[in-house]
Amino acid sequence: MPDTATPSVLFVCVHNAGRSQMAAAFLTHLAGDRVQVRSAGSAPADTVNPAVVEAMAEAGIDITAEVPKVLTVEAVQASDVVITMGCGDTCPVLPGKRYLDWELPDPAGQGVDAVRPIRDEIEQRIRGLIHEIAPASQA
Repeated sequence: MPDTATPSVLFVCVHNAGRSQMAAAFLTHLAGDRVQVRSAGSAPADTVNPAVVEAMAEAGIDITAEVPKVLTVEAVQASDVVITMGCGDTCPVLPGKRYLDWELPDPAGQGVDAVRPIRDEIEQRIRGLIHEIAPASQA
């Protein structure tokens, strides 16, 4: 990871309507300004999955204003860490970036009961990521 004052993370999934939105929201909520956060999709949906919005609200995080965004090479270039979640080979791979692939179930078409365990798994992974790239002692 480049030696920058604030690490940057990009979360990518196909529709940018579920997993990547939850991950970005948790990282923003838990790390604050210690990390720059982006999310995008290789084929963005029109809106964020309503079950995802509801599940995140239950966790105290409001993502009602979020909209799916298209994945760009510029977003990858601007990020230190790129975390993919089921987007396969559609994510551009650039030298000097750290790539992680988080295998998580897709919440598309699922109700809030199915989204909760995905949300909880993402939160745990985000807590581990923060500990690794932006420990509180850096704040």
